[in-house]
Amino acid sequence: MDLKAKLRHVMDFPKKGVDFIDITTVLQDKDAFKYAMDQLLAAAKDIDFDIIVGPESRGFIFGAPMAYLLNKGFVPIRKRGKLPYKTIEVEYELEYGTDIMEMHADAIKEGQKVLIVDDLLATGGTTISNIKLVEQLGGIVTGIIYLIELEYLHGREKLKGYHVHSIVKFQE
Repeated sequence: MDLKAKLRHVMDFPKKGVDFIDITTVLQDKDAFKYAMDQLLAAAKDIDFDIIVGPESRGFIFGAPMAYLLNKGFVPIRKRGKLPYKTIEVEYELEYGTDIMEMHADAIKEGQKVLIVDDLLATGGTTISNIKLVEQLGGIVTGIIYLIELEYLHGREKLKGYHVHSIVKFQE
């Protein structure tokens, strides 16, 4: 299946100059969603990990069902102020600004092997923040999986030393 053809581009969202790739068209199509999940699960099969981390909000969409199907736990990373318990935080850069992400302070155990799952790799800012949170708690990132990678933004270069896999790649 050509997942690239199933994705919708929304120009100038959330701000002028940004080409937002909308995954809702894949989620709405039961066959495309199943295929996307199957591809993500296949990418995870050779990675040794104990728990999946997914950033708000689209990382939840793919990471939580993967955790369920693989009999693993799931840890959400959220924007500041959304988690109810004691948190750790990190500020990060987006392609269109900055934000702060948080994780519960007891979410990852020392030495725990972590797989990060998200919908999109753009500049790598969100993923770097995820890695910093995991490593701050003593976790070990053993893999990072994306549905989509915008290769022309070179986000993968910021992730050297990590096992990175993406399903759909855009070169421009």
